[in-house]
Amino acid sequence: MAHIYGLKTSANREDQVFDFVSSKMLQDKNCGVYSLIRAHGMRGYIFIEADDKAKAEAIIQGVPYAKGVLPKEIQFNEIEHMLELVKVEMNIRKNDIVEVIAGPFKRENAKVIRVNKQKEEIVVELLDAAVPIPITVKMDAVKVIRREGDEEESKE
Repeated sequence: MAHIYGLKTSANREDQVFDFVSSKMLQDKNCGVYSLIRAHGMRGYIFIEADDKAKAEAIIQGVPYAKGVLPKEIQFNEIEHMLELVKVEMNIRKNDIVEVIAGPFKRENAKVIRVNKQKEEIVVELLDAAVPIPITVKMDAVKVIRREGDEEESKE
């Protein structure tokens, strides 16, 4: 059975620690760590679901800004109120400009080429790429930063 442990991080570095640990988890799928929880609004901590404390400590070895695993296990009901089920809003349209907020193209801006609402996926082209290559991403991996019609509205 998996256990939840608190991981102390440098303040305002939670996202970087989360990215480092998640990439280590992808490299070693049998590391005994199952999930990471980044509770928004909680500075200086992320949560790790792992087989035991030793595996949680092993996955953070060499991770910048990770300060260590808290000594006690955390019960799920202690952090349950920080979690919320988020329904993906299908408010993404063709030609929208979006920012990728997850995955290997994180923080890149892209233009929406195609929307597949059944699969909850969109096809985008990165704006800063030298050659436009279509990339398929989940709808919840992007946020809209500009609509196609916004420029005309702001000129009036």
